[in-house]
Order: sequence, then C-alpha cells, then structure tokens
Amino acid sequence: MATDFAVFLHRFLTSHLAGLRGCSPNTIASYRDTFKLLIAFFRDDRSIPPDKLTLDLIDAAAITGFLNWLEASRHNSISTRNQRLAAISSFYRWLQSQDPARMAGCQDILAVPAKKRAQPGVNHLTVEQTRRLLAQPDRSTRRGRRDATLLATLYDTAARVSELAGLSVRDIRLQPPALAMLTGKGRKTRHVPLGKNTAALLDAYLAEHGLSRPGHGGHPLFVNQHGSKLSRGGIAWIIRKYQTQAGDPALAGADLSPHVLRHSRAMHLYEGGVPLPYIREILGHIELATTEIYARASTEAKEKPSKPPPPTSLPATCPNGTRTPHCSTGSPDCDPPHQRRVMRSARSPASPLPGPAGQRCA
Repeated sequence: MATDFAVFLHRFLTSHLAGLRGCSPNTIASYRDTFKLLIAFFRDDRSIPPDKLTLDLIDAAAITGFLNWLEASRHNSISTRNQRLAAISSFYRWLQSQDPARMAGCQDILAVPAKKRAQPGVNHLTVEQTRRLLAQPDRSTRRGRRDATLLATLYDTAARVSELAGLSVRDIRLQPPALAMLTGKGRKTRHVPLGKNTAALLDAYLAEHGLSRPGHGGHPLFVNQHGSKLSRGGIAWIIRKYQTQAGDPALAGADLSPHVLRHSRAMHLYEGGVPLPYIREILGHIELATTEIYARASTEAKEKPSKPPPPTSLPATCPNGTRTPHCSTGSPDCDPPHQRRVMRSARSPASPLPGPAGQRCA
C-alpha cells in the first residue's frame, strides 16, 4: 500500500503541476529531481527506504539536514541548495490546503530559510575572446558550418541553452527584420532580432540542409549526426570543443558554458549603450532588477561613467581575412517605435559575428 507521502507527491506532480498549473516538462522535471534526491537522502543517510517514507518523518529538521547533505555530500552550490528548498516549499505550501491537519508541520518547513550567498559576479567573455571563439569552426565542412551557425545564433540571441535546443525552423524569420522566436521559462515566448550576419548564416544553413522548403517548419533547427535535435549537453560539448581549439590561454582557462555566452551578449549590449529595459526584453527577464546585474558588473561603466557609448561596432572578420563593419541589429515588428530607435542609435560595441563562408560580411 502506498504511503501518504507517495500519494500526495504523485498528486502534486501530476494533477497540480502538470494539470492545474500547466507547468512545462522542464519545470516538472526539476521538481521531480528534487524529490528524487530527498528520497535518496532518507534512504542513504537515515536508512529509511522509499516504501517506508511517510509525511510524519519529514519535518523542518529533516529538511535542514537534507539541504546540508546536498552541500556536504553532493557538493552542490548554495544556489542549487536554495533551488531545492524552493521546490520543497512549493509542495508544502500546496499540501496545507490538501490536508489542513498538517498545517502546523507544513508551516514549520516553510519557515526554513534560504541560505544567503555572496552576490556572484557575471562571468563573461571579452569581445575579442568571443570573436575568437566564434571564428573557430571550419566552415569548409558541413559540420563546421552547422557549428558556426549555432554559435552565432546562441550569441546573437542571448538565448538560454534550452531555448536554443528547442528552436524549430518555424521559429526563425529571415525576412527583414529577421527574428528568432524563443520559448523560455513558463512557456513564455519572445521575439529577438537577428543581425544580418547571423541571418545570412541561417539562410545558408537552412538551404544547405533542405529546411527552407515548405513542410519543414516543425523540424528541429539544429540536429546531431543521427538527425535528432541537439541536446543541451551536446551544445555545451560543442562550445567546449572550440574553446580548447582556440589556443588562447585566457579563453582555455575560462569557465565557459552556453550561459556565459548569454552573459557576454548582455554585457556587450550594455557597454554599447543599449538601455537595460531593452536588454531585459532580449533576455526574457521578468524583473528589471535581474538585468541590473550587468550594470553592476560593468567595469567600464564604473571606471568611466562619463564616457559616451562607443561607435556602432568594431569590424567583424570575414572568412577571407578582411575586415568590414558589422551590420545593425534590427528589431521586431512588435517593438514600440522608441525601442526601434534605441536599437538603431545604441548598438553593441563590438559584434564578433562572422558572415557565411563565401559571402561578404554585411
């Protein structure tokens, strides 16, 4: 017979999260993973097997022990610890209304505080490091052209890795103004402008793979050698491969991930004079306070607050080694007129995006 914990947890993950709240599969998977770890903690640390785990055994002291176990035994960061606590708190907040007799115990668990942590810096690449990374793929090969297009799209859109992995052909519009439609947290969508060089790379890539023909709208934009969409791990592996290949000690020693490219794009936009509200829209942040980390992290802004925004952009490197000015960023049709003016007048200080092989950079 199932325990009360098993019954309520099943209802929470299925009827509540998936049904009532309509959470995305990624969100549900995150909650599920938290409770898998909690069950493993009771099994391994408290010698309580899953079929014996009841709600009476889970109190505030046990939750605190679980959080400490995550840090000590699994070497999780403070942010991961707090994320697991948030998932548990969500479950017990819901449980209060399902079993009012347990409200006191639920509220004790809800009172477990998140652990404070130092405000992290924004790990990002310089413009020159970004340019060097994006220039690494060998665009004389089919796979190299895919990787060059992938890296350019990831940087230019400042997408989360899950957003890039989830792109399908229909999410790309190459007619001016070129756009990528990203689906982010909570299944919220946003339209991000594509630079001319990135749009040209995507145009050539879609044509080469036969994806520009009608009937391919639902096809994943980036696929692996088996024809399946690239996973988040696969995208991270591609970045690490070219990081090693770059031969730059500073770049090779950097803690590089897809999210670092997202941070890099945001920092380059901010230091180019693009206002924070517009950067927030590109990144898909709900609160402007989240985007303000780039203002705090900008060394240039702190040291030279009176310095005017730099010119339109530094030159991008074409395949033949020549340098030509980079294109404007463009903006979505739905942007208010003042935002379109903002992007025309305050662009990234240096866009390291290369143009497609055999084509002059825009």
